[in-house]
Amino acid sequence: HWKGHATSPEQAAKTASNPQEQRIVELYARYQRALASYNAVDFDDLIALPVQILGGHAQALARWQQRIRYLLVDEYQDTNVGQYQLVQLLVGQRGGLCVVGDDDQSIYTWRGANPENLQQLSRDFAGLKVIKLEQNYRSTNRILRSANHLIANNAHLFEKKLWSDKGLGEPITAIQLANEEAEAEFVANEIIGSKMGSTQQFSDFAVLVRSNHQSKLLELKLQAKQVPYHVTGGTAFFARNEIKDVMAYLRVLVNPDDDTAFLRIVNVPRRKIGVSTLEALGNYAKQRECSLFSAIDEVGLEHSMPAANLQRLRKLAQWFRGIQRQIDNGSAMPALRELLDDIDYAGWLQQNSSSTAVAERRMENVHFLFASISQEITRQKSQAEQTAGSSGESAVLEAVIAKLLLRDLLDQQAEEEADNKVQVMTLHASKGLEFPTVFIMGFEEDILPHRNSVDADTVEEERRLAYVGMTRARRKLLLTMAKQRKQFGEMLNCKPSRFLDELPGDDLQRSGFGEKLSAEQNAERGRQALDSLKALFD
Repeated sequence: HWKGHATSPEQAAKTASNPQEQRIVELYARYQRALASYNAVDFDDLIALPVQILGGHAQALARWQQRIRYLLVDEYQDTNVGQYQLVQLLVGQRGGLCVVGDDDQSIYTWRGANPENLQQLSRDFAGLKVIKLEQNYRSTNRILRSANHLIANNAHLFEKKLWSDKGLGEPITAIQLANEEAEAEFVANEIIGSKMGSTQQFSDFAVLVRSNHQSKLLELKLQAKQVPYHVTGGTAFFARNEIKDVMAYLRVLVNPDDDTAFLRIVNVPRRKIGVSTLEALGNYAKQRECSLFSAIDEVGLEHSMPAANLQRLRKLAQWFRGIQRQIDNGSAMPALRELLDDIDYAGWLQQNSSSTAVAERRMENVHFLFASISQEITRQKSQAEQTAGSSGESAVLEAVIAKLLLRDLLDQQAEEEADNKVQVMTLHASKGLEFPTVFIMGFEEDILPHRNSVDADTVEEERRLAYVGMTRARRKLLLTMAKQRKQFGEMLNCKPSRFLDELPGDDLQRSGFGEKLSAEQNAERGRQALDSLKALFD
């Protein structure tokens, strides 16, 4: 964090203690020279340059100290060294400084924040007066008492104990489910059940996760139950480009006349089918009043474009029909996997991603989508067998894809028409917000606290992160965890977070720790909740 600490490359070179740090100093210096050559500054320069100017030019410093009589700094625990230096320079001898901060909510040290800036104040400003704001106007006392117990395990710069006049409140629910699918099913069902027969809105519910990737399965569950949601500070699963690409391929498979989907994938990956070729195809299809796909095989198209361009189009159409035949013959999922292999979509992502790690994560999203489709195909086949009916593989796949498309369409409509949505966000993104009901998913070791934090011995920051998440809840707080979770294709056993044992037992209502609640059991709870909801309108 050299730059965030207003440390120049020359200063950093004096402190570099090993070859790796020396190499980073070299890159830092090259980066600064590149910025200078473009007459540009970056985000950190907006602090570092004023510190450099004010620290080296007495006239400029005096001018700004005279202009600023009082300085108020909010979220002070998240300031870094460079920002503190700027504050000191601007305040000067007058000392008209007021800062608001909470060392228990310092959750950005990974990007250079230094919570010890709060402690430094008492050394640098002799007349400092500390005013503790301990009354909380948001949460019930059970939530606050649990949060106090949790954060008491950290070292403190300033001791405090939150309280409120909101009453004792409901116990905090801690529930362990069989696996991550059962966890997502439970959260979705609990939201529906809690909203049913009450005045609560979907926007009264927030689901907090440690990392964005945790929300994928929950998004599918919420979509399936037509619960509107919004992913804050991230991209919704079906809004990701890789998912849009694959869904476009599936749309063409089940409906070759879907021109929008065809145009999306015609050059994903690149097939040397240019704009002029597509314009010619479009004009011909318009004259014939047919879809782009249907027009490809018409004899008259031969007079509208060069033979080589037509050959590329017909090769693509022929390939699609081959995949369709495999599906018709009862091999839907093998055919879909062959589709990905044939187009080398993983290679396409490598070429069009910022790094190999990003490409791999995007490909994991595609595999996750396929796994969900496979589960839905199996479920629909099972239902058909129970009703003494049967459907071909192609028909089942078409129904599954149509269902996914409908969910996506409803999501887009909800996004355009209403703000009444369940809020899904990371714990970091939740800071400063509040909701009547809060779920914290993945309350497990290696997730919260994150395994990297355990390895780096920075568990205290993870505890502060859990503290921030818990204190987002006004009335109801639910902590969910799974007994098993799939990672890299393997089911791994999970342990509840160490933070669970740091909460007062009297304020906890535990469930599922001695019983195995499966996704099917939770699905049944969901069906019962939906039946009850429908009964309200009968």
